[in-house]
Amino acid sequence: MPSLKEIKTRIASVKNTRKITSAMKMVSSSKLHHAQIQIENMLPYENMLEHILKSFLASTPENDTIFDKKRSEIKRVALVVFASNSSLCGSFNGNVLKLMMQVIEEYRHLGKDNIVIYPIGRKVFDKVKKLGFTTAGNFNHLADKPNAHECQKVAREITKKFAQGELDHVELIYHHFKSAGTQILKRKTFLPIDLSTELGVDNDRDLSSDLVTAKAQEYLRKNKKTVSKKAAEEAKPLNDDFIVEPDIRTVLSSLIPKQLHHMFYTALLDSVASEHAARMVAMQTATDNADELLSSLNLQLNKSRQQAITNELLDIVGGSINN
Repeated sequence: MPSLKEIKTRIASVKNTRKITSAMKMVSSSKLHHAQIQIENMLPYENMLEHILKSFLASTPENDTIFDKKRSEIKRVALVVFASNSSLCGSFNGNVLKLMMQVIEEYRHLGKDNIVIYPIGRKVFDKVKKLGFTTAGNFNHLADKPNAHECQKVAREITKKFAQGELDHVELIYHHFKSAGTQILKRKTFLPIDLSTELGVDNDRDLSSDLVTAKAQEYLRKNKKTVSKKAAEEAKPLNDDFIVEPDIRTVLSSLIPKQLHHMFYTALLDSVASEHAARMVAMQTATDNADELLSSLNLQLNKSRQQAITNELLDIVGGSINN
């Protein structure tokens, strides 16, 4: 059995660790709140832009563009992978890297030189460098500070390469933020853009709370249909009697890049919010484990102290009897 001094030292160590995890949990909670506000402020514009574009193309099917045409043969692909710059966020980074490796295996037959990675976050960047794959640059700063202008530049670069035939297929790998306790790992096609997908398919976020409790998750499950119904009401069909000025090609050349930019920016915001939520959950779990360990150590300390007192009393009683 460890001595009283060893137990006290360990209790002090666990208390210090608990202070750190508790502080990190509060910091992550604050950052998550700001990330939720960013998503909430962007969603109305994104939803309406997606709505206008898809409704417009649905009503004029003959006006297809190069961005929604699948290539007959895929020779070169690009993967945009979103992770974080730091650790202590549970399996957040591990899950992203695992899915990235699975996708790379699918395109292994193309050769390393024909698989280009856009690493958003230091964890992805280090992994790709270690594997020896081609990277399109260093975008670690976006993982800490999402910037719409920077996202637009990257999305414009990818779009330009796709239009010029340098890329045949582009995919996004990221965590979709559904709620503070639920982040869904997604693999989404960026180009060629699928304009036939359901409107508002990703509008299932719960941005009203950052509480990670069983009660909150039960609320989300019960109100899933209500949320979907609300999203459907917000995405009512627009009038398909469009008057286009100056011409359809000019309008499409403006709308489609904007939609692609917002797909990229939305994926980044989802990933950042998911990172903070995952870190908040991990730190909350660590804090709870520290509380349990402290309770166990205090019990062990009291037992050891009681045992020491009992032994001293026995020695005193035994010495008085002998005398």
